[in-house]
Amino acid sequence: MVRVVHCRTGHARPGPETPRRCGRRGPGHQESRGAGRTGRSARRGVDPKHLDAALRKLGKLSRRVSRRVGPDRRTGQVPSNRWKRANAHRNRVHHTVAYQRADALHKLTTSIAREYGTVVVEDLNVAGMLKNKRLARRIGDAGFGEIRRQLAYKTQWNGGRLIVADRWFPSSKTCSGCGVVKAKLLLSERVYRCELCGLVMDRDENAARNLAALAVAASGAETLNGRGADQKTRVTGRVAAKRLPGSGECETGTALPEAASV
Repeated sequence: MVRVVHCRTGHARPGPETPRRCGRRGPGHQESRGAGRTGRSARRGVDPKHLDAALRKLGKLSRRVSRRVGPDRRTGQVPSNRWKRANAHRNRVHHTVAYQRADALHKLTTSIAREYGTVVVEDLNVAGMLKNKRLARRIGDAGFGEIRRQLAYKTQWNGGRLIVADRWFPSSKTCSGCGVVKAKLLLSERVYRCELCGLVMDRDENAARNLAALAVAASGAETLNGRGADQKTRVTGRVAAKRLPGSGECETGTALPEAASV
């Protein structure tokens, strides 16, 4: 399951209670957590699953194609016109699913890159995850690699920063409360329970908090915001002050008084 943690930093809406939002998005859900003086909140959404929605229609069209006289390389048989029409109809559904997936991924990555200054993604072994026959279809439909590729250049466009967590970083096994790491955590365990501090939390939210802490540790107190400012403006040289007309300090131009008198 892919995890994308985004942290809002820098310029935000004015007010003393402005929260700092961190969240995580995955193929089956998406979360956003706000951490501020008012507490924490979670928001979940449902993954579109464009391929799953079109599987029934694709199966029907595939059966229709199989009943037509198709091409055969061994005998040199030419496909019939009915086979060509049925195959074209099936291909249009495949193209529609691909366009819907690309549109959803672009909207997702664009909103994250524009709204948040620091984004954290995990370096997952997607090739190994695709070998699981029970999860391969949905993992491929989620487009993990495409999400990371788009976030890499869109965060640069918007003046943000993309942090890639190490593949072996134990985000799911680590307790976000006390920091203890579990030796083993099954994929079926969707609720994280810490035996040391007694923390009971959703597995995905616990991992998102650990990745958000990793982003804070990597970026420090000041992180890159959406406007591209990575540090506060330092005051150097002379400070601008209001000058009264007729005073001795009323000079024109940008040259210093010592340089002007030479």
